[in-house]
Amino acid sequence: MRRFRNGKIVATLGPATSDKAAISALFEAGADIFRMNFSHGAHEDHATRIGIVRELEAQFHRPIGIIADLQGPKLRVGEFADGALQLEVGNAFRLDLERALGDARRAPLPHSEVFRALEPGMRLLMDDGRIHLEVTEVGADYAETTVITGGELSNHKGVNVPDAVLELSSLTAKDREDMRFALQSKVDWIALSFVQRPEDIAEARKLIAGRAAVMAKLEKPMALNSLEEIVSLCDAVMVARGDLGVEMPTEEVPIQQKRIISACRSAGKPVIIATQMLDSMVHAPTPTRAEASDVATAIYDGADAVMLSAETAVGDYATEAVAMMDRIIARVEKDPFYGQQMDATRLPPEATAADAITTAARQVSHTISAAIIVTFTSTGSTTLRASRERPLVPILGLTPRAETARRLVLAWGVHAVETEDLHTFGDMVVTAIRVAKNEEIADVGDAMAITAGVPFGTPGATNILRIAWVE
Repeated sequence: MRRFRNGKIVATLGPATSDKAAISALFEAGADIFRMNFSHGAHEDHATRIGIVRELEAQFHRPIGIIADLQGPKLRVGEFADGALQLEVGNAFRLDLERALGDARRAPLPHSEVFRALEPGMRLLMDDGRIHLEVTEVGADYAETTVITGGELSNHKGVNVPDAVLELSSLTAKDREDMRFALQSKVDWIALSFVQRPEDIAEARKLIAGRAAVMAKLEKPMALNSLEEIVSLCDAVMVARGDLGVEMPTEEVPIQQKRIISACRSAGKPVIIATQMLDSMVHAPTPTRAEASDVATAIYDGADAVMLSAETAVGDYATEAVAMMDRIIARVEKDPFYGQQMDATRLPPEATAADAITTAARQVSHTISAAIIVTFTSTGSTTLRASRERPLVPILGLTPRAETARRLVLAWGVHAVETEDLHTFGDMVVTAIRVAKNEEIADVGDAMAITAGVPFGTPGATNILRIAWVE
């Protein structure tokens, strides 16, 4: 089940893909990582899907990553006497903590942290940005606003506060319970929603305590003010473009997407581009040309992975969507311009021995036309460094830890394999040759550039580069 591409595919599981046959079909079509969306479904549903993924892992002898995507806080307006009302442009409208049902003049907003963060001139967006209010006056328990963009507002519609950092944890009581379940189920990634600041990542890391890798979902514009700090604290990033597009101008989203990819590549952290990539394939057998171009652009920019959400969770053409994404990625990576892009956007190495060795491995593999770069890693750091270099040849990531192999599946260009624990560099060379042949990544006579850290098991200690030939 080796993938003949570098970019990876994340597929969301849901009602349309809940049995073994459907999930197996997604994997065989090209899905590398599966996402469990905890905004929907009971724990029993997720447990069943996680169990199926682990069965497929044993069946196909391939590590498969699992992401538990937490819902995060949801700010919502309260209820209205008539169930809904029409907001007219220019009218005054009050939001407050009163429990009385809303009417044409006011509505309950049961979130005191919103009022604490608001200032006159700030925006409030409702119903996925369809309604736009501007704050004119604010107190501890109310906000007076003017309707800038009107429309129908009904019970429990979502509220976005794009201009303020809310004194609100990114983890709700539901998230904490979902996280406990996900960690007990031994998922590989916890995706944290509603990230606003670096402290949100630190809080999640403390709770997760190394039992899974931490993924920051960037969906709040305020998080972009601390982008580098957030990227440095997490293990990977998901660009949640749908939510970003609600809280910032639509024309700004592609710019920020490129900025986030660049920051992640600089830090050597995997980055996923998500939301509406092949959205028309929820109900159609083929995507629009614009959607195909969207996927291609993310790959040209050097993203590690692209994600399918509703397309595979509830779509009518789930397997076809994965197969289409697989074909788009593979075709882009065959384009000579793609290689030029990777060369042009390659970042200089950090002034460390580990980066010097990894950069040399890429250069050596190119000079001697090596078939692969082989890394041996316990934590994944050596392999992620190799992935950061975006080499022209596949990266064979060997690790004695199943959890590390599963996490490395997300990284660009990495073919992760769990092996026995090795104790000498000589054992590693022998193992690398055997695995490369078994996985059909290299043939007899092919050269390999091998990197590792000695002593083995020391995180970040990449300090050896060796050339070997497959015998």
